[in-house]
Amino acid sequence: MIVSVFGSATPTHEQTSYQVALEMGRLLGENGFAVMTGGYCGTMEAVSRGANEAGANVIGVTCRQIEDFRPTGPNAWVKQVQSTDLLSERIEVLTSQADAFIALPGGIGTLAEIAMVFNKMVISSIPSRVLILIGDGWRQTFEAFFSGQAENVNGRVRQLPQFAKDPQEALSLLKNSLQEKKNG
Repeated sequence: MIVSVFGSATPTHEQTSYQVALEMGRLLGENGFAVMTGGYCGTMEAVSRGANEAGANVIGVTCRQIEDFRPTGPNAWVKQVQSTDLLSERIEVLTSQADAFIALPGGIGTLAEIAMVFNKMVISSIPSRVLILIGDGWRQTFEAFFSGQAENVNGRVRQLPQFAKDPQEALSLLKNSLQEKKNG
């Protein structure tokens, strides 16, 4: 089972957000999940490292357009690379080839990935999957969106994303959601 994990490219080893992402990857790996990330630095590196060190398969989805912008290759903990040419192709892979999706704090790129998964879930272009957003920032962002767009977003849609305060809660939500899907 593959979990796509999204998050910022900016955290460094010393930052708490990097350590949280490292823990998320470790927890996923220890619980038998393969991990798919954008394959580069920051959160993607930390999640890849945690999962790799826990013995999990780590898939990094890279992109020529990103490497033209920021010349770098996949991080050292990626075991399998899926290369794309365009950013839109990269997002398509990250948002369609996993069984579940987790987002750590991030910027506009992370928001784009979340929005794509969320929209695919709404229109059922991917089978019902799990979308878990970690941190108060995502909860506040979506509460503001749901409130500001109340007449355009129905109650069923509002129930699709789940919110967790930390990696441990995210893992618990993931396992519970997968068990419910298996049983139901």
